[in-house]
Amino acid sequence: VSQNSFSGNQFILRVHSPRCAAQAKPGSFAHITCDTDFPMRRPLSIMRANTTQGWLEFLYKPVGQGLAKLSKHSKGYSISVLGPIGNGFDLDVNKPNVLAIGGGVGIPPMVFLSERYRLDDRFRLLVLMGSRVPFPFELTTGKRLEEFPSSAKSSLSLMESWGVVSRLASEAKYPGCFQGFVTELADHWLKKQSPKQIAKVQIVGCGPSAMLKATAELARAYKIPCQIALEEFMACGVGGCAGCTVLVETDNGPAMKRVCVDGPVFDAHQVYPT
Repeated sequence: VSQNSFSGNQFILRVHSPRCAAQAKPGSFAHITCDTDFPMRRPLSIMRANTTQGWLEFLYKPVGQGLAKLSKHSKGYSISVLGPIGNGFDLDVNKPNVLAIGGGVGIPPMVFLSERYRLDDRFRLLVLMGSRVPFPFELTTGKRLEEFPSSAKSSLSLMESWGVVSRLASEAKYPGCFQGFVTELADHWLKKQSPKQIAKVQIVGCGPSAMLKATAELARAYKIPCQIALEEFMACGVGGCAGCTVLVETDNGPAMKRVCVDGPVFDAHQVYPT
């Protein structure tokens, strides 16, 4: 349908895939073809899904030849979309305050989560996003919040239109962003919450491994349930090759789980146990 480029070598791809859009849920991904010269598909987290118009959106950075080829295509080019794949986030209705943390390639599932639950009165979302490159979205100044430093004022215009509170963090010293890691910004917010408020919080996260580990440690420190969506290199994407397995601590002991079909969403405390 469309493809737009942004600074930092980032692209937002929109494709027409009605069946996938109808079944997609936050945290799931699609396995897509990039070019006729590259038969191997690439897994991309779903950022948005419009069930009425039948389209999906993906945010990606070309880090290999396949995605580099994909970034050269324009409207009218046909690709194959296999999806949605994987288990998405499963929010607990007993924890109405959702702290969503996304870093880099982990931002798309947080956008999808926000759009999907923005009209659900059972939940109140706070979305924190971190990036080392410019955010590929229209930004605005969010409403002043006591829980955040005065310097952390930038938010996503799209989320503001949805009524979802968001804040941004970066080590690149972008104006309006919290200067530091997104998990540090999350800690700043959590420290401002009372024990009674903490008891109503659940955390969801997606991003680089170091960020996910820090998110799990943060959740453990505050005794908050936490789900994380893992990003791993994949070959088949449907559980056959077992090339994306990770070690997970289950109730029955350590086990190797496939990120593509057993995940990509897991309990953070099982992936990063004490």
